[in-house]
Amino acid sequence: MKQRFSDNINIKNRQASFQYELLDKYIAGMVLTGTEIKSIREGKVNLQDGYCYLSNGEMFVKGINITPYAQGTHYNHDATRERKLLLKRSEIKKLEGKVEEKGLTLVPTRLFINDRGLAKLEIALGRGKKLHDKRDSIRERDAKRELSRIKLT
Repeated sequence: MKQRFSDNINIKNRQASFQYELLDKYIAGMVLTGTEIKSIREGKVNLQDGYCYLSNGEMFVKGINITPYAQGTHYNHDATRERKLLLKRSEIKKLEGKVEEKGLTLVPTRLFINDRGLAKLEIALGRGKKLHDKRDSIRERDAKRELSRIKLT
């Protein structure tokens, strides 16, 4: 019998590494409601359009789509609401200084549940790639795929 809630949740934003050159990674907690964590445990999350921003010394993530819980009542959550991220004040100050630099942004790369059962979001400081950088990424990916095919035969 298949369980509805999975213990091993690891949702990745594969598009982030293609769109951005990832420099630093940080792990942040998330402020969630009860129906949100249930949807996350079912694996119904989309990180593609997510981005992080700083406001009044706090960090928020916006654009992450957590599908409303199917068995939720009128207390169900809004799918794309902005959610507060929990980081140490020193990390927020460091990120605040780096985001002020030209061309750097904070992107969610992975959502997972740690061994204590808490939902964590891995965010990365990224610099947007130019078109020629994306072509290089595609070329490298194709070369790796060809090598793996050759090794299998």
